[in-house]
Amino acid sequence: MRPKANQSHKLKLLLVCLLATLILIFILRSTLTSSRSRQTPEDRRSERCSGACNKLPRSLAQALIHYSTSVITPQQTLKEIAVSSEVLSKKSPCNFLVFGLGHDSLMWSSLNYGGRTVFLEEDEAWIKQIKRRFPMLESYHVIYDSKVNQADNLIEVGKGPECTAIGDPRYSMCQLALKGLPADIYETSWDLIMVDAPTGYYDEAPGRMTAIYTAGMMARNRKQRGETDVFVHDVNREIEDKFSKAFLCEGYMKKQEGRLRHFVIPSYRVGSQSESDRLFCP
Repeated sequence: MRPKANQSHKLKLLLVCLLATLILIFILRSTLTSSRSRQTPEDRRSERCSGACNKLPRSLAQALIHYSTSVITPQQTLKEIAVSSEVLSKKSPCNFLVFGLGHDSLMWSSLNYGGRTVFLEEDEAWIKQIKRRFPMLESYHVIYDSKVNQADNLIEVGKGPECTAIGDPRYSMCQLALKGLPADIYETSWDLIMVDAPTGYYDEAPGRMTAIYTAGMMARNRKQRGETDVFVHDVNREIEDKFSKAFLCEGYMKKQEGRLRHFVIPSYRVGSQSESDRLFCP
């Protein structure tokens, strides 16, 4: 999720347009609400608005200003962002979990205005740096005990019965399950999950093996009825390619755009089939 300085002008324009559209929708909605309130008695009207109904939320204003003036654009391309933002526009406000924290985090949080967007980041110093700039972002430090050079062994471990058993990752016996996250992260039914971290481009880096596996398990263990949209970035790399296919399942893959892969995973806890009757992958 770290930024790259030499992204195209089109990507920057897309971010500004996305945020401007969100702001326009907010203003139109507020105007309609205000118009309806004028049809009610004076006391009810004053209780509802108090002059603040049409005021642009500070978080949206800050996001628009930031991306209009910043020379840094997100790592994902215009087409890749468009895939996730289209799904987000249909589901927001919703619960959105992102593995990774960066300059694009303000964008994702703003596009999910009114929902909850949480970022999980490996670098504690980076969290502090981003929080100084964007204190409204909700983020947590994550410690990974895996390494890229363990990937071949871990993908074999993931085939075992302890890893294909559906359940809460906190209590899983699988070596791939992340167990040190805040309790609320496991208990929330996430509508979208984006895996764009941790670092995975050298042997001693933590790699995204456990993040991908845990994202898939959270989706399957979802308490509420419905599906979870899971996105994995950098699938041009071997680990992201193999682990997303193995643990998010090719049968659940809906689309790939550039380096971004989109999966839609149903809850295994609700529906006509019992948990034990469902295959890990369709």
